[in-house]
Amino acid sequence: MNSLQDVSTPSVRSRPYLHRVRALLSGLLTSLERARTRRLLAQLDDRQLSDLGISHAERINELDKPFWR
Repeated sequence: MNSLQDVSTPSVRSRPYLHRVRALLSGLLTSLERARTRRLLAQLDDRQLSDLGISHAERINELDKPFWR
């Protein structure tokens, strides 16, 4: 009975590199989503910005940010 092997799937905690890879991918996906929403923001006209309660200055400020912020 003592010769049984543990064949369970290792958790993410037992493999720290997997945690780092997942964190990196999560950050990348977040950055890509920010870039996508900023592209959409750039396409809005003044009426649409007004409907959203966003000023022209706020839009320019948001569009000037790099994609990772």
